Amino acid sequence: MSDPFPLQVLKALTSSLEEITIAGGYRHDLPGRVFRGRMLYGDGDPIPMLSINSPPMPPEDIEPPRGSQINKTTLDLLIQGFVADDIQNPTDPAYLLLDDVQKRLAVERSRDDGYDVLGFGARVQMSVGQGVVRSPDSVVSDTAYFWLPIALEFAEDFLAR
Repeated sequence: MSDPFPLQVLKALTSSLEEITIAGGYRHDLPGRVFRGRMLYGDGDPIPMLSINSPPMPPEDIEPPRGSQINKTTLDLLIQGFVADDIQNPTDPAYLLLDDVQKRLAVERSRDDGYDVLGFGARVQMSVGQGVVRSPDSVVSDTAYFWLPIALEFAEDFLAR
């Protein structure tokens, strides 16, 4: 049995972000450093790293037309990036990692003039919000980090699973 379509999309997003490499023209190497659903980190985790998380509450669903098994789904996601601090300017590395992620997402949004986002053809649309860079704190992270909201929209056929 194949993965549900939202999980397929999340795995494709993870793979896309892992294509951020120095050899590919970026400032960072992220293969093996992009995680889904991780909120807690420890000293043994790789830095820099990314985590893709969903907000705690789903958006309001739009009812499909009567007699239809098709539903419009919006995955609102938050990409978090964690970096090693620069002692003099702790948030500078977070801005650099955020820039790499924004560039990689722009590549995905422009594939085939926007008609092949994450390799799913025109089935998936992506919008990218404004990134926020934060200094280390005692609540979220001991290192500088960023948040970048994105939304992935697609039609989902629940009977085709």
